[in-house]
Amino acid sequence: QLQLVESGGGLVQPGGSLRLSCTASGFRLDDYAIGWFRQAPGKEREGVSCISSSGGTTNSADSVKGRFFISKDNAKNTVYLHMNSLRPDDTAIYYCKRVAACITTFQALKVGSWGQGTQVTVSS
Repeated sequence: QLQLVESGGGLVQPGGSLRLSCTASGFRLDDYAIGWFRQAPGKEREGVSCISSSGGTTNSADSVKGRFFISKDNAKNTVYLHMNSLRPDDTAIYYCKRVAACITTFQALKVGSWGQGTQVTVSS
């Protein structure tokens, strides 16, 4: 079964950092582009960052550029989202999913379902 599992969320103060993990099972991450998405209460899900299958291309939403960085470790079959200088408006549930391509307008593939995500809360 193809599955992506998110982890690493938590409660952090403004200005703090977190590293989220997206671990794949049933397939190799180096065969697919992966994106991180988030959904805040009362808002639509939005793309945050993506990384190509090779890891050579990344893209991020303007709201997180310079603060969030995406990376992958093919040996661990895991994609990471490094989040720095966190703000209260980063509070959301964060999900990872396969994307068709890591372009500026990246979107999640409609195949498969969304995972449970991992909650990130930024608050003092």
